[in-house]
Amino acid sequence: MAEDPIEEEIRREIATHKILIYGKGTKTAPQCGFTVETMQFFDKFGYPYEIINVLENPAKREALTRMTNWPTLPKVFINGEFYGDTDVLGPMDERGELRPLLEKAFRTDVSHP
Repeated sequence: MAEDPIEEEIRREIATHKILIYGKGTKTAPQCGFTVETMQFFDKFGYPYEIINVLENPAKREALTRMTNWPTLPKVFINGEFYGDTDVLGPMDERGELRPLLEKAFRTDVSHP
């Protein structure tokens, strides 16, 4: 059976961006406080991230929920792995687990000091 084209698109997007946030709105026009909170959370680390607005594509939002078994937005992927949202990432940061994960994700990227 062929893979769902929307899921294929999601997998490509995840593979393209080291930090990818599926949220409500865009970087320049976030449409949800949780999306803003997630942007502010990642801004403090200084690594580039991308936001994909799933409000424009309900089918993509539904596919993401199926793929992650995570019903809420935003949904954060780091280096191809799903990490939930800041409810998960905040405690990881407090335990000192997040910075090494980000450093590893960007280790091969020479554009970041």
